[in-house]
Amino acid sequence: MKLGVFLPSYLLPGQEGGHGDQIRRFAVHAEELGFESLFITDHLLTAHRFYRVSWAEPLMTLGHAAAVTSRIQLGTSVLVLPTHNPVVLAKEIATLQHLSGGRFIYGVGTGWYPPEFEATGGTIKQRGRRTDEVLDASMQLLTAPNQTFEGAHYQFANITVEPLTQVPPVWVAGGRQLAHTASPEQPRMDARVLQRICRWDGWISRPTSSPEQIAADLREIDDELAAQKTSRHEKGFTVAHENFVWLSEKTKHDDAIAEQEPRMFAVVSDERPWDYIEAVYLTGTIDEIQSRIQQRIDVGVEHMFLHTMTADTAQLDLFARHLLEPFKGAVPARHRD
Repeated sequence: MKLGVFLPSYLLPGQEGGHGDQIRRFAVHAEELGFESLFITDHLLTAHRFYRVSWAEPLMTLGHAAAVTSRIQLGTSVLVLPTHNPVVLAKEIATLQHLSGGRFIYGVGTGWYPPEFEATGGTIKQRGRRTDEVLDASMQLLTAPNQTFEGAHYQFANITVEPLTQVPPVWVAGGRQLAHTASPEQPRMDARVLQRICRWDGWISRPTSSPEQIAADLREIDDELAAQKTSRHEKGFTVAHENFVWLSEKTKHDDAIAEQEPRMFAVVSDERPWDYIEAVYLTGTIDEIQSRIQQRIDVGVEHMFLHTMTADTAQLDLFARHLLEPFKGAVPARHRD
């Protein structure tokens, strides 16, 4: 099981000064400690429905981290593709791949926040079609020169985007999640999302998805791949999962929660109540959090990346001690004999 962390790209009130220095220190320390990856969130606009914060632009921020690291993978979870122009996006990714030595993981999704689609010339009803077009067009451009694309929303003829280096793997987000009246998505695997996942190189399960729901989604993915006469193993397909956590070394559950609740609610909104947050995110004592991570490994998660809630590198040290080291030898379900 591979463990990564999210870059602290959220713009916490009162902490604007020195944010670039914080990100650089965080990235360097994560690589020094041996984490597999640095991931980052994409929100074009401030989306106060579920978050109290906004985020720095993801690809520029990954470039910032790439400049001070040399080994650690750099990923998006996820780029909201309908808000991006595929030619501009391909140029940005190609440049990041070139400058980072091919360390980018192209994590993608459809997004959920209507004002972001409207501000970039689309609508929420178009997001699935736009996602597929942006992904197809950008991957064509990242793969070879002299590309032509004719879609409903994007068109170009005989163009080349350089530098052309290593083509990044594509991991597609989506699937079931724990139901809540405030959630913008249905708690099921959409058929179109399933097709999109199975076309590419990996899947990012929702942070709000339980281990049982991850297992149910994986059964659908395996069935669809079997129908295509292939398998996760044959494709080199990765099962990934993101989540939020603040590690507390307090040994009593209530004491740990008392420390974690304000940390969580500094980033996420109270649109969904604490009992929902506690059900889907990784909370409680270290033993409890380790148990919840093991549950996800047991259903097949191979690469997990966690939000640390702040740029505090002391949290990275706790992650390394209590999560990275204990789970180094953990074997996800499909890799077991």
